[in-house]
Amino acid sequence: MATAASTTNPYNGPLKGDNPFAQITDNVSRIMEAPKPPLAWYIAMAFALSLLGVFGASLGYVVWEGIGAWGHVHPVAWGFPIVNFVFWVGIGHAGTLISAILFLLRQNWRTAINRFAEAMTIFAVVCAAVFPGVHIGRPWLPYWMFPIPNQMGMWPQFRSPLEWDVFAVGTYATVSILFWYMGMIPDFATFRDRSTSTVRRAVYGIVAMGWRGSSRQWHRYERAYLLLAALATPLVLSVHSVVSFDFATSQLPGWHTTIFPPYFVAGAIFGGFAMVVVLAIPARQFFGLKKIITMKHLELMAKVILGTGMLVGYAYAMEMFVAWYSGAMFEQFAFVNRAFGNYAWSYWTMIFCNVASPQVFWFKKMRTNVWVIFTVGVIVNVGMWFERFVIICTSLARDFLPANWGELIPSPVDYATLGGSFGLFFTLFLLFCRYMPMVAMAEVKAFIPEGHAHDEDDHH
Repeated sequence: MATAASTTNPYNGPLKGDNPFAQITDNVSRIMEAPKPPLAWYIAMAFALSLLGVFGASLGYVVWEGIGAWGHVHPVAWGFPIVNFVFWVGIGHAGTLISAILFLLRQNWRTAINRFAEAMTIFAVVCAAVFPGVHIGRPWLPYWMFPIPNQMGMWPQFRSPLEWDVFAVGTYATVSILFWYMGMIPDFATFRDRSTSTVRRAVYGIVAMGWRGSSRQWHRYERAYLLLAALATPLVLSVHSVVSFDFATSQLPGWHTTIFPPYFVAGAIFGGFAMVVVLAIPARQFFGLKKIITMKHLELMAKVILGTGMLVGYAYAMEMFVAWYSGAMFEQFAFVNRAFGNYAWSYWTMIFCNVASPQVFWFKKMRTNVWVIFTVGVIVNVGMWFERFVIICTSLARDFLPANWGELIPSPVDYATLGGSFGLFFTLFLLFCRYMPMVAMAEVKAFIPEGHAHDEDDHH
């Protein structure tokens, strides 16, 4: 069904031919082939670049002045930077889940959303890696975190959580990049063959690595893709478990708990899927992908958000129960203080965003309304940031001795680095949307029968 937008947006025009496979190729490839992206892309890129400039300026100021430019005060030595680090690592988990675990479970609906979910993973890890690197106080000496001999004959402290994060995030980024790039090779070859520009044909030809689509190449490709999926699957569970060990192995009330690994993993998948829908809904609208990313896909993602949100809510309840059942007065005080202390506003914001808001997805009418799905996705991401804030800051602000108590007072630099990190993320994502295959064309074609490539949600 043609709309008014079809006359102005080159991505929403009618597809050519009756072959559904040719339609898919044309629908995805013309995003790259269009002379100019839609106006919304320019507006979003201008906003993202502005935030990126703020991010660069704030980090430059921190490097020049020292990490005291952030609002760290004793005893809250871990403030916004570590909150942001855990938040961005969590955002990246949905991409690996969609790509690897759902692939191994043969959930074919993943094919419409897995490509930009994988891209989201890479860009989120890039954002996450910035914060520990600056938070160490000497960002010009990052090689000290790696197990290589240095001029002082000293080795990294492998009992430090910082070292665990280096290995976990480094491994996660490496496997995710390999998985992401390998999946795009057939699509890069399609872009190469369709390009009319010599420069684009040369660039896409290089990254396509000589792909010709022979049966031998497809056989090798499918075996390698399966192997990488098998390697990536344990990372979904292990990486955020390692991040949770940064807290769980301490003796601090509110951190020293064995529920953190599964709790962090469930929360990461929850927040990651929320970010996927936040990115997918504008992408399908402005790049004309409604024929590929249908309401069925959005509804399934809403169900995943509902299910993982209930797991997160269960984890919150179990934290409270275990603190009460343990009989440890310090642990009990930590959780009462979270709910009714100076940071109660952040705790109840977290509860509303992560537990209450996804409950609307019990109703099919809500699960099939793009505005509701998008709004809940934004609210959940806000809630997941506040979850990390509550875990880190409320526990540090109130430890064993009242004489050590203090309050975190965020500085303008804290807010600038938080907002600026979104600028880095969205800048990378918008460039990906414009110049790389947003949808795994080869995988979508494998699961769409002839004659079924129609727009399922024109009536919505």
